[in-house]
Amino acid sequence: MIILSIVLIRAVVLYIVLAFSLRLMGKRQLGELQPSELVVTILISNIAAIPVEDSSVPMIMGIIPILTLVCIDVIMSGIMLKSTKVRKLMIGSPRIIISEGEILQKEMKRLRYTVDDLTEAMREQQIFDITQVHYAIVETTGKINFLQKKDFQSAEKQDVDAGGSTKNPPSVIIRDGVIDKAQLRLLGLGENWLKKILRENNITEKDVFLLTTESGGKYTIIKKAG
Repeated sequence: MIILSIVLIRAVVLYIVLAFSLRLMGKRQLGELQPSELVVTILISNIAAIPVEDSSVPMIMGIIPILTLVCIDVIMSGIMLKSTKVRKLMIGSPRIIISEGEILQKEMKRLRYTVDDLTEAMREQQIFDITQVHYAIVETTGKINFLQKKDFQSAEKQDVDAGGSTKNPPSVIIRDGVIDKAQLRLLGLGENWLKKILRENNITEKDVFLLTTESGGKYTIIKKAG
């Protein structure tokens, strides 16, 4: 009876510590976690199980590693917020695998995505015909989001330009002062085009919080605050 009471008390204490830790980390649903966040979550769950299963292990031996991992995650989040290079290294960046109805096979191979992975993701979003897909992007969590062609969209979701065709969603060209040259090349817009846009707005890329653009060159700029 005493052993059972000890196990229950340990479980409650660790539950409170875990709930506080995950709250501090700002975690979301499991499927939305970035790779680094998933690693921390798995490690925390394994460490928390040890003091509960083995009453001879001091509670502090479970709490200290958990809080250490939380601190590491918070510190890394701060570093990734400041450094685009570190952020890309740790979590990568979204990648387009279907553009204007064309499957970018080289990009799929680079991401090690198979046709089965693609069709399974389509079925999860109630799409059963690849010819219905206009645009698809792989998020950093591994989830694939799709934009269907105009003829297959519901009325409230249709996004039509002046010519009556479906457009690709705007791509991010500058995020927090850093230029994404790969997106510029993908859109067929050179660095000269970007320099011209920045000159017209009397700013440099360091002044830009977010710049998005479409293949036609239409763009949106949000400057950094302060």
